[in-house]
Amino acid sequence: MHELSICQALVDQLEGIAAQHPGKQVAEVYLGIGPLSGVVPQLLNDAFSVARAGSCADAATLHIHESEIIVRCLSCGKQSPATANRLLCSHCGEWQTELVSGDELLLERVELEAFEQSGESSQKYH
Repeated sequence: MHELSICQALVDQLEGIAAQHPGKQVAEVYLGIGPLSGVVPQLLNDAFSVARAGSCADAATLHIHESEIIVRCLSCGKQSPATANRLLCSHCGEWQTELVSGDELLLERVELEAFEQSGESSQKYH
């Protein structure tokens, strides 16, 4: 399951972000995942629960946005949605297309939360 190693790298990145903002912890993590990325969103979510333990993201919530596959036709130049096993232009039917999106794994946003000594949240940072 390579999702665990991906999550460990993600937590390392989150630790670096949190280190730039002392006294804050990661509250929310937003990822964009394409269907051609080779990552299974549910497995990534499960692995994140393990990888975040004891880190600055220990209580963080992971939000996964699954993006769609978009191709650009090399013949007509138009962009259109496609499916994983059918990367054809939906406008002209041409098979010579270029992938615009659908293979990404992106850290889209991190929300940090500052805690007062009583443990209550005082501010959120985006």
